Amino acid sequence: MKKTMSPKPAGTGINARKYALLVLLASFVLSTGVAQENVEREGYFEVRSASTEPVNGVHALDARLQLVLSSEALAALESGVTLTIELQLQVIRVRRFYVDDIEAELAVRYELQYSPVSQRYILRNLNSGDQDSFATLYSALNSLGRVQGLPVIDDAVLVDDGKYRVRLRAMLNTERYPAALRVLFFWRGQWQLQSEWFEWFLER
Repeated sequence: MKKTMSPKPAGTGINARKYALLVLLASFVLSTGVAQENVEREGYFEVRSASTEPVNGVHALDARLQLVLSSEALAALESGVTLTIELQLQVIRVRRFYVDDIEAELAVRYELQYSPVSQRYILRNLNSGDQDSFATLYSALNSLGRVQGLPVIDDAVLVDDGKYRVRLRAMLNTERYPAALRVLFFWRGQWQLQSEWFEWFLER
């Protein structure tokens, strides 16, 4: 039986959604108009390293990620749009004579927001509710990319003699935006920020 662990998306007001939509559309028009004068930066997400170790009966994750925003995502962020960056984890049971089975899934979502008043970047963990602010975007993304001691799964729910592998990826989640805007994201490569899966075996 699969065990899915993911937070409910935080509610947003109608006015906030309309404002975010207008800001995003404006940023698209602006980026298109100045494309010939400025070289756009291509963003990328990459999992550099990841591992788990049992701590008091719970497998905890340590990982290092490289998170670079594209020009369009950066323009939207600095225009007041909140970005959602998601870490996705899967625990997969390796089976000899059958197809491997996903035993558990975990989604950890972070909101990244820029405050023009304080001129600081606010990073909020939607799973735990923890929040911190940073003077620079680099320091905010660097903090998000350093995962340490994140609980993944209890060892008690795993089969004693079972063999498991774990995989991790990071992505820019655009699901909370209106459907029409998500279609626009699909056709604009700078919003398709998603790392490859990074995989390793679970140590028991």
